[in-house]
Amino acid sequence: MTTTTSRGPANGEPAPVAAENLADLLVARERPPRPSAWSASLAFGWRAVLKIKHVPEQLFDVTVFPVMMVLMFTYLFGGALAGSTTEYLQFLLPGIVVMNIVMITMYTGVAINIDIDKGVFDRFRTLQVWRPSAMVGYLLGDVLRYAIACAVMLALGLLLGFRPEGGAPGVLAGVALLIAFAFAFSWIWTMFGLMLRTEKSVMGVSMMVIFPLTFLSNIFVDPSTMPGWLQAFVDNSPVTHLASAVRGLMAGDWPADEIAWSLGWGAMLVAVFGTATMRLYNRR
Repeated sequence: MTTTTSRGPANGEPAPVAAENLADLLVARERPPRPSAWSASLAFGWRAVLKIKHVPEQLFDVTVFPVMMVLMFTYLFGGALAGSTTEYLQFLLPGIVVMNIVMITMYTGVAINIDIDKGVFDRFRTLQVWRPSAMVGYLLGDVLRYAIACAVMLALGLLLGFRPEGGAPGVLAGVALLIAFAFAFSWIWTMFGLMLRTEKSVMGVSMMVIFPLTFLSNIFVDPSTMPGWLQAFVDNSPVTHLASAVRGLMAGDWPADEIAWSLGWGAMLVAVFGTATMRLYNRR
């Protein structure tokens, strides 16, 4: 026996729609306004923050890792280099904050590479938004990670005996300068995130760049004790200028030259690597 099921509202299915009514539904008479560049970037930044909510393990590199670095270098080198861990901490902590923030910037490129592998970027490219907003959103989301890392290291430093003579204003100014530089420095890894095929490749290249820049600087020791050829490199390193600026601000000084060098390096990084990133993004 064959049973014929009728179609329509009686069996729970929607009623047929006339062609002219369907056209009215699909083609709106007034399109919603296009989001501004700032609102689109904030939306993508909020997406990056929500990823932390769903995968809280991402915060290990801005909580556990900085604590390990502060404790290890303070008690490993403090007695040998300064004769006292407390005295060495006054010199080391601003530099170690710079080192940690610069190192965790590489995860921006890793996150981009993962999203590319999952096909998320193909969806972003179809959206009618400001083209760089997806990239800027990643960097804005990472600003929260940088702020958390700074707060963790400074809180630990205060517990260990760090006393910034610049007080709260000097500390906040130093952190603001550091986060601004990290935002600019992260554009390097957005380029590599688009260029390289796997996240492991991004991490490998990032470490090859970050380790020489951070260790060959004035973060741990005064460059005057280094050989002349190495001192020339260290004195002109962007990380050295940044560490000197942050250290000076936290100490209550206003090192205008070092601040200008740090901001200048940041502007150059955005101009060079930001442009390269967007060219790769548009061609991919």
